[in-house]
Parts: sequence; structure tokens; C-alpha cells
Amino acid sequence: MQSAFLETEVTGLFFDTQKSIKDSVFFAVPGLKNDGHQFIPQAIDKGAIALVVENELNVPESFSGLVYIVPSSREALDLIAAKFYEFPSDKLFCIGVTGTNGKTSITYILEHILNYNKKLTGVMGTVNHRVGDKIWDSQMTTPDPVTLQSRLNDFVQERAFAAAMEVSSHALEQKRANSVHFNTVVFTNLTLDHLDYHKNMQNYFAAKQKLFTDLMWSSKKRPLFAVVNIDDKYGRILKTAEPVIVWTYGQNSDEADFSFKIKKMDFNETIFDLTTPLETKEIKIRIPGVHTVYNVVACLVTSLTCGLSLDQAIEALLTFNGIPGRLQKVITSRSLKTVFVDYAHTPDALENSLQSLRKIQIESKSQGKLICIFGCGGDRDKTKRSEMAKIACLRSDYVVITSDNPRTEVPAQIIKDIEAGIPTNYQNIKSEIDREQAIRFAIEMATEDDVILIAGKGHEDYQIIGHEKIHFSDLEVAHKYLTY
Repeated sequence: MQSAFLETEVTGLFFDTQKSIKDSVFFAVPGLKNDGHQFIPQAIDKGAIALVVENELNVPESFSGLVYIVPSSREALDLIAAKFYEFPSDKLFCIGVTGTNGKTSITYILEHILNYNKKLTGVMGTVNHRVGDKIWDSQMTTPDPVTLQSRLNDFVQERAFAAAMEVSSHALEQKRANSVHFNTVVFTNLTLDHLDYHKNMQNYFAAKQKLFTDLMWSSKKRPLFAVVNIDDKYGRILKTAEPVIVWTYGQNSDEADFSFKIKKMDFNETIFDLTTPLETKEIKIRIPGVHTVYNVVACLVTSLTCGLSLDQAIEALLTFNGIPGRLQKVITSRSLKTVFVDYAHTPDALENSLQSLRKIQIESKSQGKLICIFGCGGDRDKTKRSEMAKIACLRSDYVVITSDNPRTEVPAQIIKDIEAGIPTNYQNIKSEIDREQAIRFAIEMATEDDVILIAGKGHEDYQIIGHEKIHFSDLEVAHKYLTY
């Protein structure tokens, strides 16, 4: 990047002094805990030759580089990052997926459908960033603007056709994706989560809404599409920018443009009918769960906006085997016990997963128990803890409460907060702080007719205790005790 104000070529854009390098531009971004303006001297020491600030108070008088004063350094970071990487979203078919639950699943399924049909697709989300054979670690659902634009540029360099992104409410509120020009945006649902940040559901919804209004108004792309779940009460009131074509989906809904009806579901296969404005198609997938069908339908509709036919998308699903940590069955030849690992860490997600497993048990006339293991993360929304306990007890025959990622909170206190939601007459419950021992207990107590759901961490292969990140995988631990 060559600046009109600088004779030196800029090497990079940074808002974290730990990552700043010589001849870079430093953006002083105010945050929730720290204000980037405090770290301006350190950025200069690291070699910053230009500063983007909201005020000059912390800029040393001796600094001879460029100081650019802006109303919002956060917005400036987003805009300049896009320019620095030569506006990569303009060169990709960009899909943004938002909602409390389903974002990761939808990006995985879309990636498979589009790649199967020779439309190489890059993905950014909770699990990782990837395109083709290249994989990068993911630190958050939607990355900071510099990482985001850099990654989109990586996708362009790999000659990708599309980018499928999870777009979080935090990212929308913090304007991390404002310079992405989306073609299609998807709304899955909105349920209790992140109120530690948004304070109430109105603010949470308002943040999600921005993807469909603010960002679509500013998109250069045409045509523009929104794919919306109208079985969700927030989906029904979602507003979109005027140029956007809205396609809705739902279950058995006369109001939805695309509706589905489940015909068969077991632990290995789901069969459903999808009715479109033109026809009805029978579809088979290898994954259980009503919420899974919602995600698949959203992907089928989105595929149409990408230029695929419905038949092309349906054919691709025949080779799709599932999503890491999303109702993922623990496979072992040495045990007949049925164990699923799932990322469900909100009340709604936990209820969806338990209801789906219970439905299969009932339809298969199983007499086995449904056993649920879950915890709640520390330093996060506390309002959902007791709610998740109520749901677990309502939907399960036996509940094991344990630790998730306690972070800097005391695990015993998190469990106590969860226990506040246990109904007074519910007896089949155990609390065990050690997550490995909780999983071991559930597997050892289960019979071959029982089904175990290990909820909360899904694909994660770590546990955060205090400030330490240690290796921990629900999948590995479950496999260990199934073959013990």
C-alpha cells in the first residue's frame, strides 16, 4: 500500500501493539476493557510510521509520522483494511450467515454443496478458516477487519468462487464486516445468548438486523438475496434493505417460500420433503435432528442464489457426512453405546438437540434413557445457566452438570448457578466439576439402549481454565471410555 502522505511503503495494519511491525499503521481502537490510545507510544516503539486516532492526547510531540484523526478508528480500520487488500469481497460471491444457532453448520453444508459443484468456496467461522487444502486457525466467530480482509484476499488468490462467513452480533455491532459486499445473507434464528454483551434481546436483534439493512444497503452486488427462517419469531419481523429479494423457509408453513416435512428420522438418516414454489423433492441426509433439516433447507435455498439448480444441490448432499461437533456420533467398533457430541451451548440449541434425539428414541420404540452432560462457560452470559438446567431436566432422563470453559470464574460457582434451575422434583442428576470424570460417569452408567448427549464444546479440542488453554476433546474422552 503506497500512501500519498508517506514516502515509505506500508507493511501492515495493526490495532494490537503486540503484533505491530516496522513501517506499519497503528489504529488506536477503544475497546471494552482497554483503549488503544493508551498504547500509542508502544506502537511507535515497534515501528509504526502512521497513527489513526480519535484524539491526539497520547501521541508524543516527538512523533514525526502521519497522524490521522477520525471520528471512529474502528470504522476507519474496516475501510482501510478493505482498501489495503484491494477490496477482495468485490471478487467473490459473498454469503453472510447470522443467527444464534446454525451458523457453523450452514457454512459447512454450503461449502460442501458448492465445492461438489466445482465452485470453490472459502469459509470463515468458529471452527477455522479454510479454502481448498489450506486451513488457518480461528480465534473468534468473525475475525477483526484486518484478518477478515486478509483472509478474503487469500480466498481470491486461491481462485475461489465464493466466501461463506459466519457473521456474529459482536462483529456487526463492532463494524468488523462493514466493508464486505455481500450477495446473500442468511438468518437462522435468535434465542437467548450474549446478553452479557448486548444487555437485552432488543439490542441483540438490532445488531443482527444490521446485516440485512445497513450492510445490504451498502453492498455493490446485484441481485441481493436474504434467506430467512420465518418459523423464528424474529425472522418474521426482520427488515431488509429495499433492493433485497427475500426467500423464506420453514416447516410445514403455508407462508414460507420453501417448506419441509420430515418423513423419517433415525440416528443414521433423515428423509424429508422440500416444497418449493415450483415442485416437491424428497431429500436424504446422513445426519439426525430437526434443526439440522432447517440448516440444510437454508443451504439449499442459498445454493439457488449462487446459480445452482435444486437438483445439483440435492445430489451434493448425498455425499455430505456431517459437521465436526454438531450432533457428531462417537464411532467405535468396541461399544454399542450411542454417544453424540454437540456444540449446543445455548438454551435453544440444547433443547433442539435433546428433542431431536428423544424424537428418534420414541419413533424407534426405544426403552433407553436419554442422558445429558453439559456445563456453561465462565465470563459469559449468566442468564442462560439456570435456563439450560431447566431444559436439560425437562428433556432428559438423567443430567450430569459439569464444567465447560470456566475461564476466570470459579467452576463450582458456575455449577451452582446452573443448579438454581433444577426443578425441585427432579432427582436424576449429578454434578461433577471434572469434565472428563463427568463423561466417564455417564458412559459407565449407560446401557446399550441409552443415548448420551455431551453438549457445549462440540468441535473444540481445548478447555480454558483461568487464563490457561489446555488440550481437551469431548470426542477423544468419550472414545476413550467407550473403549476402556
